Amino acid sequence: MLQVRAKFVCNGVQDNPQYENKSISFTPVINGSDENKSFSKYTPSGSVHLNISYETEAVNFFEEGKEYYLDFTKAE
Repeated sequence: MLQVRAKFVCNGVQDNPQYENKSISFTPVINGSDENKSFSKYTPSGSVHLNISYETEAVNFFEEGKEYYLDFTKAE
């Protein structure tokens, strides 16, 4: 297996001006579309938390309530 894909929903975007970043939190999708039901069968729990600097365009990419794919590829 070369890659693993998961599907997460953004649960929160918190602005942290004192640290010049935003904290973004995600949990696996658990309901909704047939695709989401398929993902939730195999990744029913977990979480991802990112702190993204104001200095990068990525700071505004994530939106609360939106779904995102998370791809894992082994670094060698």
